[in-house]
Amino acid sequence: MADPTRNERMRLDKWLWAARFYKTRSLAAQEIGRGRVSVNGQPAKAARELHAGDRVQLRQGALTREVDVLALSPVRGPAPVAQALYRETPASIAAREAAAEQRRLGAEPADSLREGRPTKRDRRHLVEWNRWSASLDDSG
Repeated sequence: MADPTRNERMRLDKWLWAARFYKTRSLAAQEIGRGRVSVNGQPAKAARELHAGDRVQLRQGALTREVDVLALSPVRGPAPVAQALYRETPASIAAREAAAEQRRLGAEPADSLREGRPTKRDRRHLVEWNRWSASLDDSG
């Protein structure tokens, strides 16, 4: 029986799915089609043949990751097996950690709210105020 990690080549979208970068193969193909994935610095198509030793750059949200392909697998296995298919570059790891630290130190959006959401009583007062202010505009 042949070892699944010994394939010489495979489709890029299938490898991204097997390496667990994307949840489905069609989602991987969509991201490739949008130009968010490149191989060895060149834009790629979903059917591009990927070989061990290639460098894949992909964007996931605001984060850009760069990984070296170590092995190919036609099946999607558990996470530890998927992580053995690639090695993330040190620059990519540093950028990912810096982005995580930036998010951690960033301002909390809820802190900008002074009093929070209006209560039912506050909304009643607003409705009453709007009713009276509208009638004043009509009389002038």
